[in-house]
Amino acid sequence: MRLVIISGLSGSGKSVALNLLEDMGFYCIDNVPAMLVETMVSQVIASGHADYENLAMGVDARNRSADLESVPAMAHRLREGGIQCEVVFLHADDDILLKRYSETRRRHPLRREGDSLKDAIALERELLGPIIDAAELVIDTTRTSIYELRDTLRERVGLRQLPNLSILVESFGFKHGLPADADFVFDLRCLPNPYWEIHLRALTGREQPVVEFLDASEAVQDMYRDILGFLEHWIPRYVDFHRNYLTIALGCTGGQHRSVYMADKLAAALSAKHEDVLTRHTELPAAEQAGGSLQRID
Repeated sequence: MRLVIISGLSGSGKSVALNLLEDMGFYCIDNVPAMLVETMVSQVIASGHADYENLAMGVDARNRSADLESVPAMAHRLREGGIQCEVVFLHADDDILLKRYSETRRRHPLRREGDSLKDAIALERELLGPIIDAAELVIDTTRTSIYELRDTLRERVGLRQLPNLSILVESFGFKHGLPADADFVFDLRCLPNPYWEIHLRALTGREQPVVEFLDASEAVQDMYRDILGFLEHWIPRYVDFHRNYLTIALGCTGGQHRSVYMADKLAAALSAKHEDVLTRHTELPAAEQAGGSLQRID
């Protein structure tokens, strides 16, 4: 049996996540009391009904704080009992959450009389702290559209090849900020920059002239070998720890050249040993990415 626990901040996309999983054949239940998750799982297993083989539950901050604090230990017990249990957490920056609430005119579930919306968001972050600490997949929806979020969830969660570790290798630009959902972040800004070559400036790290420029750099190849060696050493530890998701982020200044090149090169190497490897290039238009915003490496 597979159980996906969806949690996160109100307005970050939890409903989108549950609706997508339901479309993909999951039996979905929203606003589940954390204290009842194990009981419900036991009942589902006892029923033996095939419709419940893939189950998704929404757990949010409307639980008692003590129950939220128990979620990490509860997820561990379920895994020890043979359940394929995954915890997915969605969040976004406060400014974006405030904007989304102002546009929908919804009431925040934790907003009390006399409190501001910002106070309610801060309280929710505090209450959900134990869950975000236990989450194996954290998705930042600050700069993500509904369609991009659905694509990410479909590829990383819905289509995940069980029981393999899902590895995402993503490129980004430091000038746009650090990705909040990465487990490992590597800074490539010390490497030769194709941007300063006039004939390469308008190209990306996926185009042959840029690839040849970076292939010829000894520093770039040293960095590649060092990062790959690090990952090859530590990824098996994540597998042994029964982790379901791993996100590796590679950043350069603008996210157009060095990080794109390195992400593709590392993903290709990792796919030789791991079956579920995807790439995402945060700063490239989706049209420039084969397969859309996420690409599965075969």
